[in-house]
Amino acid sequence: MPLYVIERNFAVELDLTGEDVMLIDEINADEDVRWVFSFLSADRRRTYCLYEAPSPDAIIAAARRANVPADEVVEVSGAAAPELTGRLAEWTASQPSS
Repeated sequence: MPLYVIERNFAVELDLTGEDVMLIDEINADEDVRWVFSFLSADRRRTYCLYEAPSPDAIIAAARRANVPADEVVEVSGAAAPELTGRLAEWTASQPSS
């Protein structure tokens, strides 16, 4: 399934609860969209998310249903350097839980 990076811009700092995340995951599943990983900007007003989805339209439909922005949707071909995948996993594991 194709991979996409989605840039989301929020008017205020992003503060999602576990319940919010579960609802978004349910909506994504309905649209055949799967979240893989996200980065949050230092000001907590932008996210850069990696998703698997059948098309950009599926991502946009899920975002609309979840009432979250999807300002840019860019198809990517995967890791620029496959050997960096392990580094990302190591970095993720080293981050404190929020």
